[in-house]
Amino acid sequence: MKIIALNIGKVTEYNDLIASPAKVFKSAIDKSSVSSLDNSRPLRVSYLGLYGDEQADSSVHGGCDKALYAYPLEHYSFWEGLTEKEIQIKVNFSFGHFGENLTVSGLTEHDVWVGDTWFIGDTELRVTKLREPCFKFNAKMSYSKAAKTMIQTAKSGWYLKVLKEGTIQAGDPIKVVHGPKKMSIKSQNDLLLAKEK
Repeated sequence: MKIIALNIGKVTEYNDLIASPAKVFKSAIDKSSVSSLDNSRPLRVSYLGLYGDEQADSSVHGGCDKALYAYPLEHYSFWEGLTEKEIQIKVNFSFGHFGENLTVSGLTEHDVWVGDTWFIGDTELRVTKLREPCFKFNAKMSYSKAAKTMIQTAKSGWYLKVLKEGTIQAGDPIKVVHGPKKMSIKSQNDLLLAKEK
């Protein structure tokens, strides 16, 4: 279990080409890697997230309880295959494509529990909840069913709260100390899907 990449983004205006080209929204979902296994460098983590990262709407991403968004590298091949099948575009997504701050390996929604504590470098983080995708993710993926698919397949990723500020970088191992193990991120996905139905 380790950090594959650290990704940050700036708030930008987008046209929603899926729902309505005239609709404009602000988002920092378009993130790029600033530390990867090929070019690892330390980055400061504050109680509000990675240094240099921005959020357009802290009610859905940001603030203390959703300071960092983690997404598994293991899901990248699924989305690349889906994109090729559904919109006939072959693409290799770069780190941060899903709006995540931390691209991680060795952990998925099945293994991650609300209340888990992560120790990375000298930081301490706590898993808080799944990511609930919205129309911005559809627009980012150029696919109208992307958000729904993310929940249906339990490939949502999850948010983390920063308990102790510090410095992390790509390649850092993730030490996990499980909390009460009452609710996994997969279980949260299942509950959200049932609620939508």
